[in-house]
Amino acid sequence: MSFFTAPLVALTEKGLFCEAGGFYIDPHRAVEVAVITHAHSDHARRGSQRYLCVDQGLGLLKSRIGKNIVAEGYPYGTRIKLGEVTISFHSAGHILGSAQVRIERGSEVWVASGDYKRDFDPSCDPFERVECDTLITEATFGTPKYVWDKSARHGEAMAEWWESSAATGKNCVLFGYSLGKAQRILAELYPYAKKPVLIHGSIDELTQCYRADGRKLAETKLLETAIAEGEKSLFGPERKLEGEFILAPPSILDQSWISRLGNYETAFASGWMQGGNTFGRQGRYDRGFVISDHADWEDLNRTIRESGARRVFVQHRNGTLVRHLRKLGIDAHPEETLISENYARLGGESPGLFG
Repeated sequence: MSFFTAPLVALTEKGLFCEAGGFYIDPHRAVEVAVITHAHSDHARRGSQRYLCVDQGLGLLKSRIGKNIVAEGYPYGTRIKLGEVTISFHSAGHILGSAQVRIERGSEVWVASGDYKRDFDPSCDPFERVECDTLITEATFGTPKYVWDKSARHGEAMAEWWESSAATGKNCVLFGYSLGKAQRILAELYPYAKKPVLIHGSIDELTQCYRADGRKLAETKLLETAIAEGEKSLFGPERKLEGEFILAPPSILDQSWISRLGNYETAFASGWMQGGNTFGRQGRYDRGFVISDHADWEDLNRTIRESGARRVFVQHRNGTLVRHLRKLGIDAHPEETLISENYARLGGESPGLFG
């Protein structure tokens, strides 16, 4: 197997570009054809003329960037001809409708992973192993210190917190991102919740997309509605929230109305909470739940190994993983090597530079 001297997928100022197919993957700016791995705002942006995504994620995409966009949704595994290449979407296990993008031209196969995880998540399809010659992989948690506890029972742990807090008259305020993390939490709580979870308004429409796909989530009620119902009125005293489980994005910590949540404890659900004193905590939260939507160090390595890729390009926090892969004899590079002039320096020789 020899590699072409020009990359099938190049890194440009607009993002990853497949010239042979005439499309960008998760472009940073408006383009003619955007292939979207999932609906998070750092991957799906407004303004492109045409969008392609997984059918499960189509509702989320329209909710995030516009109901009237020109967008096509395809089932996982559907082969789509674009120019000189054939692409297909394969589950990334990140959020509902998330995908790895497989790109085939003749005997050459590339995979752009997007964001992915391999932990069990009842709110979305599991990760699918995809073989390829060249892999572009994320590495958000690409250092050995990030290894998730695979035996963790997140729903049970959150339910125990809820029960113990309610027994003392406190509310539980769990902060998690509005898309993906919030719905995973609701899915984890589904077997345990004895009454509705109060959710911030930014979570509601996205959660309805998950329900429309048939995902089993804990019953919910709008937090704003619950607060309004408890406000003091002419007909009686104010009823403060008590013993509730509240799910909201971290941004509400900086909003004045958090003072209206009564007596509460806080927690943050994120892989960054491993170790208890990392990203964003700074004493703001009473506890942390290590629940990540990304692969840990072990699963990053497992995925690269199982892909069979002999050339790997690493996005995000790439230094440690690139060095590690090279020690294993894998032809690994930071994503900047995908800039065409940089890639050309690799030449078209067979891989094995570090073997």
